[in-house]
Order: sequence, then structure tokens, then C-alpha cells
Amino acid sequence: MLVSSKELFKAAMKNNFAIPAPNFVDQNSIESYIEVAEKLNLPVILAYAEAHKDFLPFDDAVCLGKYYGKKTMVPAVLHFDHGTTMELIMKAVDKGFKSVMIDASMDSFEDNVKRTKEIVEYAHLRGAVVEAEIGHVGSGENYSNSNDGDNIYTTVEDAKKFTELTDVDSLAVSIGTAHGIYKGKPIINFERLKEIRNAVDIPLVLHGGSSTGDDNLAKCTREGICKINIYTDLVNAAYKKVKDSNWNNYYELRDAQKEGMKECLEHYYDVFGTKKFKK
Repeated sequence: MLVSSKELFKAAMKNNFAIPAPNFVDQNSIESYIEVAEKLNLPVILAYAEAHKDFLPFDDAVCLGKYYGKKTMVPAVLHFDHGTTMELIMKAVDKGFKSVMIDASMDSFEDNVKRTKEIVEYAHLRGAVVEAEIGHVGSGENYSNSNDGDNIYTTVEDAKKFTELTDVDSLAVSIGTAHGIYKGKPIINFERLKEIRNAVDIPLVLHGGSSTGDDNLAKCTREGICKINIYTDLVNAAYKKVKDSNWNNYYELRDAQKEGMKECLEHYYDVFGTKKFKK
């Protein structure tokens, strides 16, 4: 069933767990995520990123997301991830995404506030919720947890001011993770996370969950993160399973890909401590 993330996040915040938000890029991937969620009887956030529209056109993603989201009996959120184009984010709301992310994290603070407020007003009028990012979660291939990386850590002051000015529903924070494959070992600023959690009262989101380390991610959920984005580890698991398996035809190849993603996602459900949703 397709639901809003609002009630799911309330439960996650109250009970100190996180919900995985795996990115789907085709039918194979979204089927894998739904099958795992159904097996475990747990909620799932089906995320489609604007950056993946060359792999999966936007209209195709809408059809896949709505079809599988409505078909499943577990709570499923259809989420438009890392939206940078204002018109496309608004289109996502109009087409049925009940959760959208406006990523203006590389803009100035003032422009980030301005663009986020515009999306929040548009989405709220149409029954959708909005995630935004303050600070900036950089790319792993250029990232070594040092000053030469492209991460911009979220400050407590900016997080507090940003949420007050925008009325955003959830906030992605930068505390040491990175998108993609890490160049170095991630060092998570848990003290900063605690400070932000105490300063704002909306759900906090972590991007760049892949390869951050099980202990790090589990601690993040205990310290207030209620949604964690996963993508790179899932596709790498699919590739590894295909490489290590003895497949003889397309169907076995497809099954191997799915098995790799399913094993990886099921592992992260355990790491995040995800619980069954109860109203």
C-alpha cells in the first residue's frame, strides 16, 4: 500500500530505528525491494533519483513505483530523491510521489531556503511531504573524510534556522558519509548528530549509507536517523552475485541479480533495526 512517510517517521523516531530507502532503476530492482519488505513484513521507501532518469525515464518510474507500491500489502513510500530541477520535483508531486526531496545543498543558504520553501508550499497543498538537505553529502570517489573532500558538514545553527524558515518535513544532514564508493574510511561525527537531533524536532535522514559500516549505521539509527539511503551497495551486491554464480541463461542471470540485491537489503533491514509499522 502506498503511504506517506509522515507516520512512518514518527514511529521510527519514537522507537529509534531507521527505514531503508533503496533507489530503484528498473523493474528488477523494485521487485527485489518489495519482495524483501514483504518477506520481513516491514515498511520500505521506494526511492527514484532524478540522476537516474537516463537509466529509467521519469514516466516509467512513475508507472513502476505506483504499480508495485499499490500492489504490496506492506507500507511503501514512493519518494522522488535528490531533485534538483524545480519543474520535475513539482511534476513528481503531481504524478503521485507522496514524498519528494529538493536538493539545493550546493546553493547558498539563502537560495536553498528560497527553493525549499517554494517546493514545500507546492507539495503541502497537494498532500505530499518534503525532504531537504542542509550541508552537503559529497561523492565517495572524491572523498577521504578530510578537508580536500567535497563534503560540507551540517552545522547545528544552520539546521535549526533552516527548518524554522522552510517548514520542511525531514532533513538530510551531512555528518561524514558520502555517496558512491568511499575513497577512505568514513568517520561519522556522532556528536554533531546528537547536537542536531536535540536542536530540531523533525525526522533526520542520512544519505550515502553504502559501505559506511554496520556499526556506524546502527549507531546512527540509535542517535536519531530515521531514514537511510542505500544504492551503491545494492548494485554492487547484484554484480558480485552474478560474477560468482553459475548462470546459463538470461533468466538465471536476472535471478542472480535479484538475489544479490535482496540479500544486501535484508542485511540492512537488520542493521537499521527496522520495526513493523503500527499506527
